[in-house]
This record gives sequence, structure tokens and C-alpha cells, in this order.
Amino acid sequence: MALCVIPQPIHPVGPELLRAAGIDVCMAPDAALLAAELQRADAAIVRDGLSEQEVDSAPRLAVIANHGTGTDKIAVERAHALGIPVTYLPDANVLAVAEHAFTLMLAAAHNVVAADAATRRGNWRFKYEGRMVSLYGKTLGIVGYGRTGRLLGEMAARGLGMRVLVWSPSADPAAIAQGGARAVPTLAQLLAEADVVSLHRPLRADTRHTLDAAHLALMKPSAIVVNTSRGGLIDEAALVEALAAGRLAGAGLDVFEREPLAPDAAIAALPNVVLTPHVAGSSQEALEATARRCAQQVIDALAGRMPEHMLRPEVWTRRRAVA
Repeated sequence: MALCVIPQPIHPVGPELLRAAGIDVCMAPDAALLAAELQRADAAIVRDGLSEQEVDSAPRLAVIANHGTGTDKIAVERAHALGIPVTYLPDANVLAVAEHAFTLMLAAAHNVVAADAATRRGNWRFKYEGRMVSLYGKTLGIVGYGRTGRLLGEMAARGLGMRVLVWSPSADPAAIAQGGARAVPTLAQLLAEADVVSLHRPLRADTRHTLDAAHLALMKPSAIVVNTSRGGLIDEAALVEALAAGRLAGAGLDVFEREPLAPDAAIAALPNVVLTPHVAGSSQEALEATARRCAQQVIDALAGRMPEHMLRPEVWTRRRAVA
């Protein structure tokens, strides 16, 4: 019987579908168990990545299913070199991520976390002391215009009457206009005009530190930064400095340069930041849909059917044989 190893928890529907298809499932929440099970695994469904060493330790591995969109934490090149297809899901959780980005920008603007803490302490004077701003009619700048960025722009425009600007080197300006937004030619222009900047780019060598110290310096002191994409898109040290110095009003972050975020991380000490632990795509509806589709990708691959979404479809023709 084929075996699928799952290092991090996923919605129960995923394992149920795998078992119904005759595939054994092993949950491997710790490193030692994962190392042992990878030696006999035919497939893996991963949420937090798979290292090159782990890929090399799995001689039977015939498919890696990524539980989401971003695959930067998977040793993709090594997997492909060994003939192991890597699948992903381009749209299973995009609505949840867009909703979370919307939540973070509102929470940061309305100082929700500090207000909650003050209320729990009985500090009713926060009502007179806390700084809150309205986003209605303000300008949202979206960096990267994939499905999530487009959904967020539509939410902001329709729900808050926001003007939406987009900078995306790969997006069609006509598609941006169709989504009710306006394309701008440079990132610098977007940063100078936006009251909220939300990042929606994959993490690659050319996108790392899209917001570095120089770019952060172009933003309004009243602006808010939101990131639900990948932590490496922002120079976190530069962001901390700008927030601490009052050169930016706030931030809402779901992702970080190093995860999990250390309790003593400098960003965690700032009062004008809303932090969540990489949960933007984790609504119950998104988790169920993602687990279901990951399981189907594994079922298809092990049955000799090409999965729906592969990073490099050409790998399928030279894939490792299922044992």
C-alpha cells in the first residue's frame, strides 16, 4: 500500500480521501518521525516546506503536494532533479488571504489590538488616548496583482470606497482597469501615494526585500504596510526602524523573514503592529478546500494521472516511478 506522509496538520477531509483511495496516511509532527517515515513514503503533503536533505532521504517519494501557493520553502530544484513532481494550489485559499489582508489593514488603522488590551486591563481612558484613523476614501496600493491582490482591491473599493493603485510588472493594465484599479508605472509612485500598501508577490531572488529601507522611506508617515504573502518581501529590520521612529504609522503582518517568529523579535515589541502567525489562508473553508485538492493531486499522481497544477509540468514525462 502506498504511503503519504503529512508533517503538519491539515483538514481531516484530506486523509479521509487518501485512505478511501487505498493510500495509507502517516501524520509526522516531529522531526524524528518525519525522517523515519520519509524513507518509505511515496507522497508528501506539506504546509511548512521540505528541505533538500529531507527530499534526498526519501528514495520512494513520487510527488510532493504543497498545501497552498508559495513553494519557496520546498527544495523544488532538488525534487525536480530527482524526477519528483511538485504540485501547488494557485487559488484554493485566495479569498481567505484577501479577507485576512483586509482585516489586518482595518485592525492596524483602528488600533484594535491595543484597544483590546486596554479594555482587558480596565483602561477606559484609551477611548481618549488611542490613535485611530478611517480608511474610507483613502488610497490602497497593491504590489502584485494576482488573484489575491485583485480580490483585496475589489473589497477595498466596494466596501470602503478606496482608490486602488496597482504596481505589477507582470499584470495586464487592461485587467487591472477591469478590476476597478489603476496601474501605476513605478513602485515609487505607488508608495508615495498610498495610505495602505499591501504586498502580493511570490518570493524570488528578484522580489526579496521589495520594500527595503529606501522604498519604505518613500511612504507617507501616516501609511500602513500589510503583508500576507511572504516575509522576505520586506526588509524586516528596516521596517522595525521606520515604525519605531514614527516614519510609518503601522503594519499588519502575517508572515515574517524568519518563521516561527521569535518571542523576542524586535517587530513583536512594537505597539503599532498587528501580528498573526501565518494564518491568512487558514479559514475553515479554505483549509477544507486545500486539503481536498492536495489529496486529489496525490491520488492522481500515484495513479499515473498528471496532477492539475504542477510547478513544472515537463517533470511529469521524466517522473520517478511509483514503487
